[in-house]
Amino acid sequence: MEIIGSGFLAGALAPLAASHPHAVAAAFGVSYASGVPEAEFTREAVRLYELLRDCERRRRTLVFFSTASPAMYALPGQAGREDGPVFPSTAYGRHNLALEAVLAASGVDHLVLRLAHVVGPGQPGHLLVPAMVRQVRSGRVRLHRGARRDLIDVADVVTVLDRLLETGVNRTVVNVASGRAVPIESLVDHIEARLGTRAARTYVDGEVSGAVSTARLHRLVPEIARTGEEDYHRRVLDTYLGAYAADGAVADPRPDPVRHPT
Repeated sequence: MEIIGSGFLAGALAPLAASHPHAVAAAFGVSYASGVPEAEFTREAVRLYELLRDCERRRRTLVFFSTASPAMYALPGQAGREDGPVFPSTAYGRHNLALEAVLAASGVDHLVLRLAHVVGPGQPGHLLVPAMVRQVRSGRVRLHRGARRDLIDVADVVTVLDRLLETGVNRTVVNVASGRAVPIESLVDHIEARLGTRAARTYVDGEVSGAVSTARLHRLVPEIARTGEEDYHRRVLDTYLGAYAADGAVADPRPDPVRHPT
């Protein structure tokens, strides 16, 4: 598989580089869910258009990573489904949905993975878990009232992609998530317990949070069923918290650090 990109997700996909020669992974693009200049969205779109034309010429399958976060599925009381209605709540969600539509209309073989909140080693500091770790260590956490978050281990993302390409799944969208939207307070509680500290909590109003349907995922990749277990999010946190807390991996590279992870 040809991996286009040099960031966190591209690095995680490296074990697949020698497999699936028919596939190209677009492991680049915007990873901030808020405060993104329009120029960043434009740059990602132009790059994807160029890659689409290249995949059409070379007859390759293009893998695109979208989002299964509340930015895409703002449906209170409903589990977001790949074939169901979506009402993106942010520019980030609308941008991803627009790029999905470009792929669907292109005629190029493609696979869209809508990712929940991915957790893994060497993650940028603005993403959900390293941002929460940084805030807990600082002694103050800013939370969206009523927020729930679905965590997925990046190792499981790699397993899912490997299996989908191996079985020839094509021209479809797949939610890659645990299917369990955990209250944000529970995630902070677990981080505090593991770090042996407590942080003052401030609440603000935020976007609607909901569950993500994993029925299609489990049908296509049944061996990933363990991700739906009740304690999955705690196992994911325990796998990476030590590394986040031990070094500078949780530093936020932006000049204006995010105050609440989305």
